[in-house]
Amino acid sequence: MASIKYNPNGQKGKITYNSDIVSGIVALSLQETEGIELIPSKSKGIKVSFEKEGVFVDISVIAHYGYNVPELAYRIQQTIKQMVESMTKYKIAEVDVHVQSVIFPDPEQPAMAEFQQHDQDEQEDKKNV
Repeated sequence: MASIKYNPNGQKGKITYNSDIVSGIVALSLQETEGIELIPSKSKGIKVSFEKEGVFVDISVIAHYGYNVPELAYRIQQTIKQMVESMTKYKIAEVDVHVQSVIFPDPEQPAMAEFQQHDQDEQEDKKNV
């Protein structure tokens, strides 16, 4: 676990952020983004590296069917940039978004719900007779 020193405006003293804190902020911003899910793994598909140019974030997500993927990726990039920069004062140099797969709706659920509604309607008709 790397820790990064932050010394704003040449002040005396230092503020140290653990890289896991920045990864946590990235995960939090992804959870707030509608239409995606995190990769189910230990790292949650999040890689954060600190370079001279700024923070580089590489994430992998799963998109939900029906969402525009380029718009999702852009929203993810903007949310991560805004949250990390406002919470840590680090500058985001780059956010790479990888959409690993798409979750499609279960085709049996709507049909099953329709069948159940039809069954309920028939039962009500029998009661009314």
